[in-house]
Amino acid sequence: MTATHPLDAAEVASAGKAPRTERGRRTLRAILDAAAEEFGEKGFHEGSISGITRRAGVALGSFYTYFDSKDAVFRALVRDMSEQVKEHVGPAIRAAQGQIEAERAGLLHFIKFARAHKEIYRIIDEAEFVDPESFRMHYATTAERIHTRLRAAAARGEIRGDISEVHAWAIMGMNVFLGLRYSVWADEEDAEDIADTIASMLARGIAAD
Repeated sequence: MTATHPLDAAEVASAGKAPRTERGRRTLRAILDAAAEEFGEKGFHEGSISGITRRAGVALGSFYTYFDSKDAVFRALVRDMSEQVKEHVGPAIRAAQGQIEAERAGLLHFIKFARAHKEIYRIIDEAEFVDPESFRMHYATTAERIHTRLRAAAARGEIRGDISEVHAWAIMGMNVFLGLRYSVWADEEDAEDIADTIASMLARGIAAD
């Protein structure tokens, strides 16, 4: 997994261990990508630092240059993956015409991201027990981004005026489980059709006409 817009190195590395050179940033990126593969395949408890460095093609000492422990790289990875999702779906949301189309675009690109990075589900789910703070932050910040754009759309008169945090969490929860069903469990369904179905539901609800 390669991030095109990774978190700033100072935000990812352990305290006082941020890389100072481009080579160092590339090494840190390789370690994070390798950690995603290691934890995605084996889980946190079975995954190992030696497994991460072997996948990254770096020496064991290079790991400790940037991270204090396996827990530290896992925490960094959860934040990094959350950022990758934001960076992947954000441009499509911003380019959409109208809020329903924006939510459709967000779901569509999230499904595509999850199909390419299925390990995100295992890693985020394990974070609930390995690092509850990162787990909670991942979902809280995602819901807040949705809530912010919904409030802006309501102010523009594009959607109902009584929009609330509940609506944001409902949309996020729907997207998370659609990604699980149609990206991780099976990915043969057309992602455009899934996004169309949800956009129609958001626009018209499910009550009989």
